Amino acid sequence: MSPYAERRARLLAQMEPGSVAVIATAPEVLRNGDSDYPYRHDSSFYYLTGFTEPEAVLLLLAPRGTAPAQSILFCREKNIEHEIWEGYRYGPEAARAEFGLDFAYPIGQLDEQMTRQLSNATALYCSLARNTTLDAQVMRWLESVRRMSRSGITAPSSVRDLLPIIDEMRLLKDEGEQAIMLRAGVIAGGAHERAMRATKPGMFEYEIEAELLYEFRRHGALFPAYTPIVASGANACVLHYNTNNRRTEDGDLVLIDAGCEFEGYASDITRTFPVNGRFSGPQRELYELVLAAQEAAFQAIVPGRQYSGIHEAAVRVLVQGMLDTGLLKGSVDEAIASKSYAQFYMHGTGHWLGMDVHDVGLYRDVSQHEKPSRLIQPGMALTVEPGIYVRPAAGVPEQYWNIGIRIEDDVIVTQDGYRLLTASAPKSIADIEFIMKGGA
Repeated sequence: MSPYAERRARLLAQMEPGSVAVIATAPEVLRNGDSDYPYRHDSSFYYLTGFTEPEAVLLLLAPRGTAPAQSILFCREKNIEHEIWEGYRYGPEAARAEFGLDFAYPIGQLDEQMTRQLSNATALYCSLARNTTLDAQVMRWLESVRRMSRSGITAPSSVRDLLPIIDEMRLLKDEGEQAIMLRAGVIAGGAHERAMRATKPGMFEYEIEAELLYEFRRHGALFPAYTPIVASGANACVLHYNTNNRRTEDGDLVLIDAGCEFEGYASDITRTFPVNGRFSGPQRELYELVLAAQEAAFQAIVPGRQYSGIHEAAVRVLVQGMLDTGLLKGSVDEAIASKSYAQFYMHGTGHWLGMDVHDVGLYRDVSQHEKPSRLIQPGMALTVEPGIYVRPAAGVPEQYWNIGIRIEDDVIVTQDGYRLLTASAPKSIADIEFIMKGGA
């Protein structure tokens, strides 16, 4: 059984008997004129199908009585004229065979088929309030079925959100997914090393970005997983800076937050290094602090412990360092309680990672009244990304002004800890300075 068929089977097993689930892929989006943005499928649709063409919908029928479960794809028809202009498309019959579906029909038959399949269905599962086009279609389908009530046909008695079920499935990565994510991490790590080797004072940020993108594509990762951040000097203190058009200067640090997408899965790496190849004293001091915070966070990745413990471990180390450097005053506990550290560290220490760079899945256990942080489980994939960002301000030691540092890696939780996916990206001060001197 293919991984996609296995996932569909697991989803069907969680649905009410006799119910129907429908999920659409992402639409094409116009960029300008008659040019579209590069197409990217919907992640949850791809998770269940492996199908990457636009204008596609998956229908799942849960078993009831003697009626078996069914997986039905609606997709674009074969059209030789369109293929001359736009390239190959599967068409229903080839898609059914290639992706292990029970049936496949032209997308133009969706309305007719949905009215029929929803007749006497017990419930409808769909992605509520996520796709306005699909929402409108669902309303039309339900209305059409309800108009047949005099014939003894009933519409689904409830409409349920499908995505929370899929989100929890996607949160735990199987061996195949982990292998793809490792490859994405290796490619992205190599791209960061290439950028380090290429960087020299006076380069524009976008020139450094070009080195990353070249290395991604050269190894089969055709797109970045998100818009790369190449932030030099004071720009590194802007968390989501991505203009990438400043000319770097001797003495700057450059913070690169960039990952690639490989076979539908994201990597997410941040490295910070000096454009001249040598950390200054204050830069070195804060870099070592962030590195120590990341190591503390790594040690908190233990199955059965709360996810929030990862952030708490990093914060405690960072706060102690802020006190030691004079960025903060008082005690560690006071600074944590008052969150005064947020002047220099204002984001979390990580997030789920997978098909989306900020991947799906809840961070809290909503089954409990207090909604505590959920427990870490083997198979979870996450980033670990502490940082420190020092903007000029009264009372802040000037030697640290405009220093922004973040160090981010990707991990998979294992039975006894974690597996690092991004070890190929140089990280220690010694390694970075060696590489930027031209070391092999």
